[in-house]
Amino acid sequence: MKTIVITGGTDGIGAAFARHRLALGDQVAVVGRDKDKGGALAGLGAHFVPADLSLVAENGRVAVELAARYDWIDALVMGARYFRTHRHETPDGFEACFALEYLSRFVLGRSLLDRLERAAAPVVVNISGPGLAKPEIHWDDPGLRRGYSGPAAQMQAGRANDLLGLAFAAEHPHVRTRYVLLNPGPVATSFAGEYDPPTAAFVEQMKRTARPVAELVPPLSALINEPPTAPLSAFAIDRPVDPHTTPGDAAAAERLHRLTLDLLATGR
Repeated sequence: MKTIVITGGTDGIGAAFARHRLALGDQVAVVGRDKDKGGALAGLGAHFVPADLSLVAENGRVAVELAARYDWIDALVMGARYFRTHRHETPDGFEACFALEYLSRFVLGRSLLDRLERAAAPVVVNISGPGLAKPEIHWDDPGLRRGYSGPAAQMQAGRANDLLGLAFAAEHPHVRTRYVLLNPGPVATSFAGEYDPPTAAFVEQMKRTARPVAELVPPLSALINEPPTAPLSAFAIDRPVDPHTTPGDAAAAERLHRLTLDLLATGR
């Protein structure tokens, strides 16, 4: 029996994976905002942690609760996502997509490392978009106060998570916890978000043509059952891809790591 924590676990890929692992007899904690869907998973045996992970303090609270509940965590699967056509700033002062899809994963991965290291074969799976070229981080404007768009925010969060995997492996060279970046490809998730009409129409088209969520469950489950041997790996579904996309990735990962620590310290 494994202990698995899933963020964004009340819908889409996270919920499908939670149901699968519960059926196998694992301990599963799902973190999300939808109390009705979380309650439904709790009825199947999951531990539901209601939380808005776009708030830094909520990530800290969730980590404390999980550490108090579990002596070890075998897998941390991070997939929380929410698209916004219009820019939204959290009470902490962060652009909401950057906060939810990147800062949350930065904080939880570090905060739960102690519990992960107690497991026999621990792994962090960051569901993002490795293997794809993306624009560089907006170093002078990570909050996208100038020129915001929903796709730009998503691309920046994706690039940040690519660099997060590199930074995690560099910061923790001697841990047993493996870090995996997983690109799920076009999957018919819930596509949670706030969309303008043209984007909403495009999303509906995507839902009709994307692969069923259930098709991602087996490769994701395989990563949990037998984590890769390398400290950092990246996959497009079940196909290995290079976690590096540019020659300057190592320097950019270190730069983003420092920037993130500064942002978390200052709240901006």
